[in-house]
Amino acid sequence: MTNQQRIALIEQHIREHKYADLHSLADRFGGSLSTVRRALDSLEDRGIVRRHHGGASLIDTDALTQEHDFLSRIQRQADQKFAIANLVAAQVQPGTTVILDGGSTTYAVARLLAEKRVQVITNSLPVASLFGEIGKTETIVTGGSILGRLGTLVGPLCEASFEQVHADVAILGGTGVTESGVWNHNALVIAAQRKMIAAAERTIFAIDASKFGRKALSLTAPFGPRITVVTNTRPAAAVEKAIESAGATLTLSDK
Repeated sequence: MTNQQRIALIEQHIREHKYADLHSLADRFGGSLSTVRRALDSLEDRGIVRRHHGGASLIDTDALTQEHDFLSRIQRQADQKFAIANLVAAQVQPGTTVILDGGSTTYAVARLLAEKRVQVITNSLPVASLFGEIGKTETIVTGGSILGRLGTLVGPLCEASFEQVHADVAILGGTGVTESGVWNHNALVIAAQRKMIAAAERTIFAIDASKFGRKALSLTAPFGPRITVVTNTRPAAAVEKAIESAGATLTLSDK
């Protein structure tokens, strides 16, 4: 297979699947990881894909699509997310079994955990790709259907996977936080997150301050003693009181 043939096949694959990781592309189309990286670099130069650590995703020029694109979400509130991620990662000790979901702040946490010897269970293809390339221990990926451009696995197979495991901690994201608890915008994501919470001894929600005071489609979880909210800015007094009254923990980063 020539390089041009390989590039064409990789382009077709990413156009169909929206996201692909380096190892899968190398296995599917042959060549070394370096060869695949060069192919992705070529596609990025042509404006077809966006490269990121461990793989690439299809660039869609539609403005509404970009609004929900995983990679663009990672870059929003980057400094705040990194500060939150640092605080969350510091709470995870080597040897811990960790559930990680597909949130953008959760991905920032994953990057900091990748050098630790933690066992990871995830429904996020970007997180799985990250640990597959540079992680130091076992990574378990759930089954399920891929949810659009987020690279997140959802659905009955995903939920069943979490029913069969146990973790020390689940680290999750959310799209809204009110006095009632943490909210999310997609019914499939919410169903998967509830299974993650049930499978873990405790849950950390990594939430930047932009999410406070917002509701979404449905309540993922009310506050409770097994819930910790890590954020970068103190929330409104009513939310802080609700967290305290429910026995949950609020942890603030320095920034």
